[in-house]
Amino acid sequence: MPKRTFLRRNLNFYVQKVVTGPFQENSYIIWDSSNRQAILIDPGDDCKLINDQIKLNNLTPIAIINTHAHLDHIGAVSDLKNLYDIPFYLHENELMILDSYEDSCEMFGISPNNKPSVNYWIKNEDKLSIGTFEIKIIHTPGHTPGGVCYEIENHVFVGDTLFKGSVGRTDLPGGSWNALKKSLMHLINTVDHEKIIHSGHGNDTTLSFELHSNSYLISLN
Repeated sequence: MPKRTFLRRNLNFYVQKVVTGPFQENSYIIWDSSNRQAILIDPGDDCKLINDQIKLNNLTPIAIINTHAHLDHIGAVSDLKNLYDIPFYLHENELMILDSYEDSCEMFGISPNNKPSVNYWIKNEDKLSIGTFEIKIIHTPGHTPGGVCYEIENHVFVGDTLFKGSVGRTDLPGGSWNALKKSLMHLINTVDHEKIIHSGHGNDTTLSFELHSNSYLISLN
């Protein structure tokens, strides 16, 4: 499958999805339409592909924020962090996942990039203010111990917590199905069901759609 990019226009910012690497991971670039400052979310394996979009749109990255630290979501973090001299945000409970990066790459037969250093460990915060972006943090462990979702206006970036028609796997180290079920219920109870859900793989969706079609969410009711 060829690499692809998708662009959404919001009232105050753009959302660019960049599909990267052998796992077809969704990396996201969001930027303020007034000053073109950008935040990178889960930049995956292909630094060049992501950076090509940054340059094409004449953007100034100001931060990297990750939903979790699996290998397919952090492969380009170190290079982009160093290229633009910007901070990297990650939940503190993701340390064990981050530290297993090289071993995970070996397990999947992938050559590792540099493991990124974290500038800001998210703890119990419920929001981040970065540039003009006000970002609500939704703590959703289960797929990984420190998984989080980021809600920005009408958009919710959920990483591998929820997919269109499915949910994140919990059979990898640090995963917990019981924790993920609680996190999914938390999403259902706190996020507007019509907001756009941007997952770490696959197509966008909404909670409204998933509650009527996703067997995992239907079974929670």
